[in-house]
Amino acid sequence: MSRYVAFLRAINVGGRVVKMDALRRMFEAIGLSEVETVIASGNVIFDSTSKSPAALEKKIEEHLRRKLGYEVSTFLRTPAEMAAVAGYRPFKESELAAPGNVLYVGFVAEAPAAAAKKKLMTWVNDVDEFHIQGREVYWLCRKKFSESKFSGAQLERTLEMSTTIRNVSTVRKIAAKLALALVLATVPLAARAQTPAVGPAYDTAEGVVRELYRHVTVEKGQVT
Repeated sequence: MSRYVAFLRAINVGGRVVKMDALRRMFEAIGLSEVETVIASGNVIFDSTSKSPAALEKKIEEHLRRKLGYEVSTFLRTPAEMAAVAGYRPFKESELAAPGNVLYVGFVAEAPAAAAKKKLMTWVNDVDEFHIQGREVYWLCRKKFSESKFSGAQLERTLEMSTTIRNVSTVRKIAAKLALALVLATVPLAARAQTPAVGPAYDTAEGVVRELYRHVTVEKGQVT
């Protein structure tokens, strides 16, 4: 069994409202298990027996198109991939911490070509700055999202591929939940009641693991 998170495009935007309970049932209807939605922006964590993320993406997209009546591009990531995304720092800490600055992460199906990367860099200015690492586009916006001249639609036109964008806080929360689930799989049931919840103090995957083991020490099946 493999665990994934699906980032869905066009969920609860532009008047297309999808209830999270309904979305969860759609995923369960195609044989996915332990389905959990995170925030109402189209983020779904689940387990699957599939070993092919690409094939699974297509299966989800086709099912959602049939149920919702429109295309929903789907981008899958594993817990390990999410830990890497959450921990990646493409810009200076001073920039990331500056008041008003917000980091966004755009997920795409495949790494953009060199020409597309070069084209994106022509949009860099005093407000918007970009960095591409693998299948993620990191966008540092120094104003409110609505005040930037750039947009998700412009990102798609520039890269010539579908994408979906999340605030880095959402990305880190999801990475933390996935990391915690991986660690809990190795912790005896008796110890689980003492594990910390995912909250503001554990906003990165690394932080969850660190705090988990600070609270719980397991030795020979006993909690100490």
